[in-house]
Amino acid sequence: MTTVLQVARRLRWYVRELTGEARWDDYLAECREFGDQPMSRREFERRRDHEREHQAVGRCC
Repeated sequence: MTTVLQVARRLRWYVRELTGEARWDDYLAECREFGDQPMSRREFERRRDHEREHQAVGRCC
């Protein structure tokens, strides 16, 4: 059973990293560490999307 739990935990970690869910948790932890008031989840996602869309990326097309 422990092997199944280990695999499930690793899979959960991978999915959270892939979907970006872990970035939200990292942001909240950073706010707690520095005593900052966190922005709403909606604002966080808007800013993240804006940065991703307007970030210069070297590509052919």
